[in-house]
Formats: sequence, structure tokens, C-alpha cells
Amino acid sequence: MRLYHTSDREIVNPDIHYGRKNADFGWGFYLTPDRDFTYRWARKDAVVNEYELDEDGLDIHTFARDAKWFDYIYNNRRIKDGLSADVIVGPIANDTLFDTLGILSSGLIRPENALRLLMVGPEYTQVAIKTEKAAANLHFIGSERIERMDDATLRAEQEAYQAAFAQKLEEITEKESL
Repeated sequence: MRLYHTSDREIVNPDIHYGRKNADFGWGFYLTPDRDFTYRWARKDAVVNEYELDEDGLDIHTFARDAKWFDYIYNNRRIKDGLSADVIVGPIANDTLFDTLGILSSGLIRPENALRLLMVGPEYTQVAIKTEKAAANLHFIGSERIERMDDATLRAEQEAYQAAFAQKLEEITEKESL
């Protein structure tokens, strides 16, 4: 599996314990198999690291963008990682996730409506390397420093997402109370 990770530096030997433990899939080193996504969202002067994951002998759990995925990331946002797998593959929760779940945890929005909001926008895949065994199977290929970005494409995608999200939120609030 070919994977990409964007950082401020070249990362030859990733540390699965470095980073946010309340990310979508809990502690781990996060990558994506979507090269175009990586480059589109990379900031100027970022470094895109490229890896190959040898999947042999690894316990890999794959999520779809559904209620099981939502429950898992909801728990991870509360530091309750309940899945033991070497690698977890699944959708990236959109940037509104934290705010959506903040509304949810305050009791202002029901879980089924939070999930409906999280379905808005394009779906991108992330891969979380969760164990030392998986990290040992992740082989560094090389890196590239990003000199230029396509700001217009990024802005257009963000604006389209924000408009779609606002429309879905309006639909939810018109049909029922949050």
C-alpha cells in the first residue's frame, strides 16, 4: 500500500506515539493513500513523505463512512480507543467534526444528526499506523518539499463544503429540533 504523510520535515522513522491521542482513530501515525489529496492540502514549505506499507501479517481494520465509523471516532475524541488493530483505514472526518461533536457533547444535537452532518462533503481516506509491528512494516521511500500550492482549488473546495454543510444543518433544524 503506497501512503503519504505531510509534515514540516522529512520523517524517515515515524513515531506512532507522537501526536494527538484524540484524533479520529486514536493515537497513531496518520497517512493517506490519496496522493492528490496530500498535495492539494499541503501548505507551502511542507514536506510530503512517501511510504510503502507491507500489509503481510498485520491486523487491518477498515471502516466505511457509517454509524460504526461515527461511534468509533466519537469515542476516540473522548480518548476511548476500543479497537485493537495494527492499522485502521477509513474516512477522514471533516474539519467540522470537532465542532459537531462539541455541539453533540453539550446535548444540543442528537448523534444521528451529527452523523448526517459528517456525511456532507467529499470523502477522503486516512490510514492510522497504530502499533510498533505496523510501524516496522512501513518503509520510507522519499520526500518532496512543496514549493507552490493551488490556493484557488483549495478555497473553492472549502467554500463548496461550507455551503453544503450550512444547507444540511438548515434541513435538519427545519425538520426537527437538533
